Amino acid sequence: MTQDEIVELLTGKIKLVRTELGYTQDKMADILGISKKTLVQIEKERIKASWTVIVAMCALFRNSDILNHALGGNPLDVMELVVHEYVAIPKEKTWGGLVWWKEVDSRKGYRLQQNVISQHFRILDQKDYRVFSSFEENEARKRLREI
Repeated sequence: MTQDEIVELLTGKIKLVRTELGYTQDKMADILGISKKTLVQIEKERIKASWTVIVAMCALFRNSDILNHALGGNPLDVMELVVHEYVAIPKEKTWGGLVWWKEVDSRKGYRLQQNVISQHFRILDQKDYRVFSSFEENEARKRLREI
């Protein structure tokens, strides 16, 4: 996914996230750091949200069911991959791929999985900790072979 694809996908979700949380337009605009007028324009899909607004929404509402379902998991993980190309720093424990993931390869107890929504790849260790993520399948397979 690219920044533009994420903006396109999530611009239409801002109103749903606001409704999910029970916030007024005034409150949501304040939280996202935009005017109410801008929020109304975004919600009516007259304009697209900026990348900054989308990142703020994903960071501040990362536990939103709407965002998690739209991106196939933690929104911040997807944002991080888009801007950094890959993530090789061990992260928090995952659910092991019970939702949104298909296993594509394994080696020495490590599993290479692909997200069925965003299509990015990750490697999990034996205890379901993520040790690597990338949108590039070749890079993910290379890292799996190096383990």
